[in-house]
Amino acid sequence: MKSHEPALTAPDEVLRGLYPLILTLDTHGVPHRWITWQHACYYYAKNQVAWALGEHAFTVYGGLNRTTGLRSEITASSIIAVKGKAMAMKSFNQVPPLNNRELFHRDRQICAYCGTMLPISKLTRDHVKPFSRGGKDTWMNVVTACRACNEKKSDRTPELSGMELLYLPYVPNRAEYLILTNRRILADQMDFLAQHVPAQSRLHQKLA
Repeated sequence: MKSHEPALTAPDEVLRGLYPLILTLDTHGVPHRWITWQHACYYYAKNQVAWALGEHAFTVYGGLNRTTGLRSEITASSIIAVKGKAMAMKSFNQVPPLNNRELFHRDRQICAYCGTMLPISKLTRDHVKPFSRGGKDTWMNVVTACRACNEKKSDRTPELSGMELLYLPYVPNRAEYLILTNRRILADQMDFLAQHVPAQSRLHQKLA
């Protein structure tokens, strides 16, 4: 391709705002990560796409071939399985990194102590077992809390503060984490990822 600014044609759902992220899988169909459409085109150009799924597809046009006069193009799907070393990855069950945004979404933005649903700007990360008592900053020791409940609990455990947990923390698997980290998931991508979300996930309540 020439170093042209590529043109993009796609369904209306895709063209609204930013381009969608593409969901990559390994050749066994295990979810891996989100990539940009530019990265997806690289995999297509290098013949590293083993197979594709999804109801959405888009076409990227490049420059004109000086010999044939034809314009180069690549059509990519919203879900692609990538071959070989490009998918070198750790276990599907690897613990994902802990971030406030994903934590709040895991807990559906509901305070674990008073049950109030709040915007992210009014939520905090509470350590069930405080640092001062040997607690760690891990998925299994953190819950979403409103500022008032977090301050009330202070550096005590729920038992010592007389504040009962309304739900228990858990570690999201890779599929759930991919859902939590992408704000603009296409319907076909969500349907695929939902099949890999563990039964105990609170995300099933949201999907329902």
